[in-house]
Amino acid sequence: MGSADVESGTRSRTRRAILGAAAEVLAQDRAATLAEIAKAAQVGRSTLHRYFPDRDVLVQAAIADAYLVIQQSIQDAAVGDGPPLEGLRRLVAALVGTGERMLFLYGDPRVLDGFDAGDESDSVAQMVTDLIRRGQAEGVFDPTVSVEWIQDALWALVYTGCDSASRGVLPRHGVAASVIRMLENGIRAQT
Repeated sequence: MGSADVESGTRSRTRRAILGAAAEVLAQDRAATLAEIAKAAQVGRSTLHRYFPDRDVLVQAAIADAYLVIQQSIQDAAVGDGPPLEGLRRLVAALVGTGERMLFLYGDPRVLDGFDAGDESDSVAQMVTDLIRRGQAEGVFDPTVSVEWIQDALWALVYTGCDSASRGVLPRHGVAASVIRMLENGIRAQT
C-alpha cells in the first residue's frame, strides 16, 4: 500500500468521522456550531474546514451521507431473503443501527427539503414495499391495513426507538427488540 493509499484511507476515515459526528450533534441540537461538531469528531476546526469550507456544505454532505447510510442498511438487511418476518426483523435491526443518522434526517421535516434522493432510492423503497406485500400475501402481516400504513408504522417505531435510546429511556442494545415486539404484537398485553 502506497502513501497515497494511506492518505486516501485516512482522509476517508476522517471525512466519515466528521459526517457521523455532524449527524449525531445536529440530531441533538440543530443550531450546533462547527466547533461543537469538530470536537465530537475529535478533529480540529481547521481540519473540519479542510473537508467542509462552511456549515451549509457540511450539513448538505451530512444529509446525503445519512441518507446513503440508511439506504445501504436497507439493502444490507436483504429483506427479500427468507421468510417475511425474518426480513422485517433484519430490517428493523439495520435501521436501528443507523440511530443518530435516523434522528438527524427525520427529526425535523425541513432537513430533507430540496434533497434529491435519486432513482436508486425508489428501488430501495420498493424492497420494503415488496417485503410488506409478501408478508401480507403469506398471512404474516395484517392484510386489512395498507402497505403504506405498515411502512409508516415501521419508520415511526424505529425513529421512536432511536430517540428513546438517545434520551436514555431504552438501552441501545434493546431498541431493535422493543421495536420488533411492538410491530409484531402491538400494544395489547398477550395472555
